[in-house]
Amino acid sequence: MWVLKHFLLPFIVISSYTIFDFDKTADISGWRVVNDGVMGGRSKGYFKVNLAGHAAFSGQISLENNGGFSSVRYPFPKTDVHKKSKIVIRLKGDGKAYQFRIKDNSRNYYSYIFPFTANDTWQNIEIPLNNFYPSFRGRKLDLPNFSEPYIEEIVFLIGNKKAESFELLIDKIELK
Repeated sequence: MWVLKHFLLPFIVISSYTIFDFDKTADISGWRVVNDGVMGGRSKGYFKVNLAGHAAFSGQISLENNGGFSSVRYPFPKTDVHKKSKIVIRLKGDGKAYQFRIKDNSRNYYSYIFPFTANDTWQNIEIPLNNFYPSFRGRKLDLPNFSEPYIEEIVFLIGNKKAESFELLIDKIELK
């Protein structure tokens, strides 16, 4: 008599969604820089794909005329995140503090924010979606952390209340 045993091997399904993967041919025309000039400031930020194929967000923050920030924004079609738990960003920086922001609706006046420091080696920053807190013009709002089913805009921002140069290199942004 033959006995057939079935073994169920555990498996892991990694389901990720790439928001943007930079390379030398990446079309970055949908990304736009927004500096404090919208409020009279004099900061300058730039966004390009460098020779190595990474996005380079760089520039100079100025405190003149009540300035002090630079950002780069990427709106995209509404993306379902209810089965995702985190955003993973592969990046390299300059040791300075930045913010990564998300919006569930690009028309909202506020963003959900996660502050991070980008060191000078390539790193993966993993941000649980529920760690993003709501903020408007530097003030935390009395609303719950992110729990929306969609996102449709991401933003990198630097604004450390000091005049400084900056450079942030970005390789890939994923939802997992």
